[in-house]
Amino acid sequence: MADYSAPLDDICFVINDLVGLDQVTALPGCQETTPDIVNAVLEEAGKLGSEILSPLNHSGDIEGCVLENGVVRTPQGFKEAYTQFIEGGWNGLPCDTNYGGQGLPWLLTTSVSEIYHAANLSFMLNPMLTLGAVELLSHHGSKELKDTYLAKLISGVWTGTMNLTEPQAGTDLAMMRTKAVPEGDRYRISGTKIYITFGEHDLSENIVHMVLARLPDAPEGVRGISLFVVPKYLVNVDGSLGDRNDLRCVSIEHKLGINASPTAVMSYGDDGGAIGYLVGEKNMGLAYMFTMMNNERLSVGLQGVGVSERAYQHALAYARERVQSRKIDGSSPEPVAIIEHPDVRRMLLDMKAQTEAARALAYYVAAELDVAERHADAEQRATSQARVDLLTPVVKAWGSDTSIDVASTGIQVHGGMGFIEETGAAQYYRDARITSIYEGTNGIQANDLVGRKIGRENGESIRGLIADMRRDIMALEISDDTSSHVQNRVLGAIDDLEKATDWIVSTWGQDPGSVAASAVPFLKLFGVTSGGWLMAKAHDLAMNMDDRAFRASKLSTTRFFIDHHVVETSTLAKIVITGSPAVQNAVFHT
Repeated sequence: MADYSAPLDDICFVINDLVGLDQVTALPGCQETTPDIVNAVLEEAGKLGSEILSPLNHSGDIEGCVLENGVVRTPQGFKEAYTQFIEGGWNGLPCDTNYGGQGLPWLLTTSVSEIYHAANLSFMLNPMLTLGAVELLSHHGSKELKDTYLAKLISGVWTGTMNLTEPQAGTDLAMMRTKAVPEGDRYRISGTKIYITFGEHDLSENIVHMVLARLPDAPEGVRGISLFVVPKYLVNVDGSLGDRNDLRCVSIEHKLGINASPTAVMSYGDDGGAIGYLVGEKNMGLAYMFTMMNNERLSVGLQGVGVSERAYQHALAYARERVQSRKIDGSSPEPVAIIEHPDVRRMLLDMKAQTEAARALAYYVAAELDVAERHADAEQRATSQARVDLLTPVVKAWGSDTSIDVASTGIQVHGGMGFIEETGAAQYYRDARITSIYEGTNGIQANDLVGRKIGRENGESIRGLIADMRRDIMALEISDDTSSHVQNRVLGAIDDLEKATDWIVSTWGQDPGSVAASAVPFLKLFGVTSGGWLMAKAHDLAMNMDDRAFRASKLSTTRFFIDHHVVETSTLAKIVITGSPAVQNAVFHT
């Protein structure tokens, strides 16, 4: 089975050249994040990913997690790997230095996270959710909550979870039944939550649950949801662990993938009520939870990049080793490695190009997040935050959809062996498949994009991005027919996106149903165009690179993405503008 190796050349190219590390290091608090620091951090992350986490990926998938006497046992080697992970300080890279974090920019954190997601997606779900809990408490928690929980969460000694879904209430949180009854300065929580990733496990000494619940006098619907911190073990005044709280894992799910990650059904308050502590104001819980949710959505898009990279490397190694059939041009009398066959080369190039485009967009958004949080000018912070908000559903949905496509192609490269679990190719597909579902299905992401992010603001943010895309592509160096071709094709895609955007804006107010019916193809159009914009810039940069091997590889993938994916934008725009009646008027005969 092929080993994973972090693609440091492409990661560093995107960070330093395409996105522009210098723009991030110019921000307050980021001056020490020099290229040397970035390279050193990425090299160490690559070692931990390839040497410690990656070897546990397949074995963890086979062994899975086991619930025994209320305790979840993770697969062999996970506990030791987690100890090494937190001792290396990897859990708190972007976090507040006042609570033990390293204060590094999101751009670097994102690249490190990609490596760990690729090495072992199931393992990385735990730190990913913990970081989301840290973000939530950092923005909305009281000083007392921060002082009690942040340092331990940032260190990774304690871990965090997100509790939204209930058996009768999936996406529709208005149907939530979990209750919170006041008791002095705390609350008694009772109810059942499902699909709680790492809701119970043996990796940390405490698990801090972020739980949505209703107060007795709460308004109906989502306006009556509050947010509570509910720890597995109560915390004493001196910070030590106290009594076990009234919560327990009653079962873990049997799943298609991410088998080494326990997905728990959690029961709160079976013996009088679990003790919880209100975060922020009453009935503001859903708004607060979106701080964590949006952090996770960007992370899920990054999971897609990681799984795509891992699946590509696996397929590439197999294609180089598997000997079958002679070359189609008759130039070899003996059978050759299948990488010599045109269609296999096409599949591999497709996997690589899509991965690189998704990586570029995820890293671009991470850099914008750094600007939104750190820039000295308030107007620039607001502009960058609006761009992050606009692109978050695109990163999540397009990145995760891409990973499913790439992992599926990886199975195809293996042929019949890809359908056999022992080769490992199937695991990447099974693991990737959840990414388009959790943290809000990709249909929800698309509706959020066309409704909240475009319709409600009359397209202001996306039109600003379209203008920047067009300016960048017009500024490309046109040195030959290929670069002219790339420029023209991407300019055409930008025009297609603009036309579809105009239709979304003009239609949303009077016919939101038609817009919703076109939301998913619009998001794909947006993702492909954004990817094409960044791949065209990458093509331009690569033309002048001294590293001939990297230059040739980058020019191959950028050209492929332009000719095999960006070319789809005209069709996607037509589907957006004219395709909704087929959905709206559909009849399902039984």
